[in-house]
Amino acid sequence: MSENSALVVVDVQNGFISEADELPVPGGAEVVPIINALMPLFAIRVATQDWHPKDHLSFASQHPGKKPFDRGVLGGLPQTFWPDHCVQGTRGAELHPGLDQTRIQAVIRKGYDPLVDSYSGFSDNAGRNPTGLDGYLRAREVTRIYLAGLALDYCVRWSSLDARRLLPEALVFVIVDATRPVDRQTGTEALRELAQARIHLVQSGEVRAGIVQATALE
Repeated sequence: MSENSALVVVDVQNGFISEADELPVPGGAEVVPIINALMPLFAIRVATQDWHPKDHLSFASQHPGKKPFDRGVLGGLPQTFWPDHCVQGTRGAELHPGLDQTRIQAVIRKGYDPLVDSYSGFSDNAGRNPTGLDGYLRAREVTRIYLAGLALDYCVRWSSLDARRLLPEALVFVIVDATRPVDRQTGTEALRELAQARIHLVQSGEVRAGIVQATALE
């Protein structure tokens, strides 16, 4: 693997895996050993971490009459209202203990502004609070960005699209078997959108075998 390749591990946290009363992603635990096997291949390894205040307005609990997964508007943007999850300082917000955190070089927190949701590891949904992830990758002259983690149809999706937009000089890959969707249908839609955005969809076996073939996508 090139020294200019980065692995971005998206939101592999207890709240998305093992906390039944938060927002567990079906099959979420399955991505952990796959990601662990991939990390030694990369010189640059970054994790994102959902880090919500307890009164985050994306939580259905903050809106009387709203139930988890109801839809509405937040800050002028379409919003799915979620169960409380990944609240700062709680077990749910912690990176999953099965993830080999000794190999993570930086953790980028997101979702701390209570007024807007934040799916992307690069910025909140309104683009008001950049996390600095693009600068971190650019400073290390990254030319290939590989993304894995949770969930495919939300945070992996938005992070991948932002990587493509903010770092146009880099090739962007989603390691499909190292991610899982909240919902199968929206997961399929996400893969279609990513492909249309000229993001490479690959399998972990291809990455481990060093057989990923990609050229610049003008």
